[in-house]
Amino acid sequence: MTKLCSACLLGINCKYDGTNNLNNKVVELSKKEVLIPVCPEQLGGEPTPRPSSGIYGGTGADVLKSNATVRTINDGKDVTKYYTHGAEEVLKIAKMFGTKEAILKARSPSCGCGQTWQLDEKFVNHIVKGDGVTVALLKKNGIKIITEEQL
Repeated sequence: MTKLCSACLLGINCKYDGTNNLNNKVVELSKKEVLIPVCPEQLGGEPTPRPSSGIYGGTGADVLKSNATVRTINDGKDVTKYYTHGAEEVLKIAKMFGTKEAILKARSPSCGCGQTWQLDEKFVNHIVKGDGVTVALLKKNGIKIITEEQL
């Protein structure tokens, strides 16, 4: 059985600031199970490093319905197209491998499950209830999501 996994959790330097979120539990799991590393932001065309972003006006599900956007913190630049395209590419990979589960980075505007970063009207990030863009799309397609914090 294969699972998708946020690439940053496996030590790949794809985080917005060019670093990673290496998680030893995830690395140990990769020795027992096939984990397919994905970074929705990179798959969507964002560079690394890139400005930190958050969801503005809703959750990942709202972004998929075009009722919210993803914007950079501080200046509010609209980067929604990268997040939606990246989510679609991750879904393609899941379908290609018949993957039904994923371990994704907690609170990410792409990969967050149950909590994500949301921007206020001053483009300052806050943690709120809801899923990131990729998680919303994967859940909509029947893929079970957990975060590294749930391992």
